[in-house]
Amino acid sequence: MPQASAPPTLDTIAYADAWTLPALFERRYQRSPQAEAYRQFQPAMGSWRSYTWGDLHALVRRWRGAFVVREALPAGARVAVMLRNSVEWVCFDQAAQSLGLVVVPLYATDNPENIAYILGNCGARVLLVGDARQWQALAPHAAQLPQLSRVLLCASGTAPEAGDLVRTVDQWLAGVHESDARVGVDADALATIVYTSGTTGRPKGVMLSHRNILSNVDAVLQTVPVYREDLFLSFLPLSHALERTVGYYAPMATGSAVAFSRSVPDLPEDLVTIRPTVLVSVPRIYERIYAKIQQGLEAKGAPARQLFAWAETAGWHRFEAAQHRGEPPGPAADMMWPVLRHLVADKLLERLGGRLRIAVSGGAPVSKKLMHCFIGLGLPVLQGYGLTEAAPIVSANRPEDNVPESVGRPLPGIEVKLGPADELLVRGPNVMQGYWQDPAKTAETIDPEGWLHTGDIARIDEGGHVHIVGRLKDILVTSTGEKLPPADLELAITEDPLFEQVMVIGEGRPFVAALAVLNRDEWEKLATTLELDPQAPSSLQRPAATEAVLRRMAERLAAFPSYARVRQASLTLEPWSTDNGLITPTMKLRRRQLEARFEREIEGMYAPR
Repeated sequence: MPQASAPPTLDTIAYADAWTLPALFERRYQRSPQAEAYRQFQPAMGSWRSYTWGDLHALVRRWRGAFVVREALPAGARVAVMLRNSVEWVCFDQAAQSLGLVVVPLYATDNPENIAYILGNCGARVLLVGDARQWQALAPHAAQLPQLSRVLLCASGTAPEAGDLVRTVDQWLAGVHESDARVGVDADALATIVYTSGTTGRPKGVMLSHRNILSNVDAVLQTVPVYREDLFLSFLPLSHALERTVGYYAPMATGSAVAFSRSVPDLPEDLVTIRPTVLVSVPRIYERIYAKIQQGLEAKGAPARQLFAWAETAGWHRFEAAQHRGEPPGPAADMMWPVLRHLVADKLLERLGGRLRIAVSGGAPVSKKLMHCFIGLGLPVLQGYGLTEAAPIVSANRPEDNVPESVGRPLPGIEVKLGPADELLVRGPNVMQGYWQDPAKTAETIDPEGWLHTGDIARIDEGGHVHIVGRLKDILVTSTGEKLPPADLELAITEDPLFEQVMVIGEGRPFVAALAVLNRDEWEKLATTLELDPQAPSSLQRPAATEAVLRRMAERLAAFPSYARVRQASLTLEPWSTDNGLITPTMKLRRRQLEARFEREIEGMYAPR
């Protein structure tokens, strides 16, 4: 007889046993020095390399030695990291934290002007970047950064000529001995400044203490169990508060291993190669997977679509019954499910590695249709809610209490309530210390009783599950007085694989219009059916194209009131990116910048006809 597999191991380091981030790292090293900690792809070797906690401990001691010998910074000094997820990111963070330095994470995809503003605003003394190209893009702004005394290039090779300012990491570490030097760090000391995306203006520096972050890690792990045998695949930037808390510090607390994905384009291959058990993502990644599924079904024809829908519905009924919200499947359904699972569900799950135990979604709302699809086919998606100012998780669904249309119940130790206009208010040990050098904004956001005003409109159901309804400031009011949530309309429209990005507009206008970036492959199919040349830019402006796109949008918005219908659209194939300043590094729309960039197109949509 085959032996039963051993039960998974809970090896969690509780918050009470590690009050600071460097203490957490030390406790993990002491508990499991020989266990795998990280896995990273080595391009030169064309293979993945594994690091144990012991390996990381030795590396961190060497990086700490370089900080002591080369920089001699006082506790509280700010140091910044603009690097893809990697072992080097971890070494920089842990070495700096152990010396009482404040780590400022930056998005490697952010534009140089924004990066320069953040570096100047926080007074960063050291900056770690990926390669010379990144520094060269930032170098023209160096005069604005008089406090920046060291730039480290992670890539091997020779540092560009820049006096004593720029060094490669290899040069910086050369001849340095491992150091046990430490600074006593209090749990309430400032650990990091995380700059918010700044969709409407300059980013704000959110000040988070060791207590803020580790209390949140502790609450997350009380909500969703994570085991020493779990393997995370990390691809959201570590500058994103969700990834840093749930995909970096939480695995450290549990002794789980983390594999760093090579890049988002490589994610499909990395999922199959790494076969993770835990995945932390924003909805956009799930939306891309969903769009690929829909494209494949369209190509396969009606029988494939019908089989897929059948499997999705059957799986959803099984999920609802397991959650005690529906009738158990009958004998016939129980007999058919293994067949449907083999023909449909298993194929989807294998594309995600075939071992996913938990799939976390946060950072933005997920459409009901997408959740129905993935959960119905056996992907255990848990939606949560948070914000950087809350370090960042406020609420989350549990595996045994998963209400997908909600963002779950508050985590242990976190209070929520509804304020005026049903604004969600949050209080707990995870709430930030405030905004860096902005006491007025801090006082506006955290009231005298310690409640964090999130700016999100919510409702709380009888079971205590939080439902995010919209944003206080993100409501369109048309000139006819109708109020609309733009994010909900955009989410519904982008469920159609034709649309890569969409921004709806209509504030003070007589009707709703939209700017839309089309998927090139889907546009070619549509243009062909309309007898238009898909390669000709002018085809996007033809009435036939606009009318066809408006029909597709109307199908997606059928559940909304009639006044939410998009009546005009401006189309493009050029994506909005961080490079052109039209989205934030967390893929949120910069609405003001988009309105300014496409002012002529917007005015054209509202011109008298």
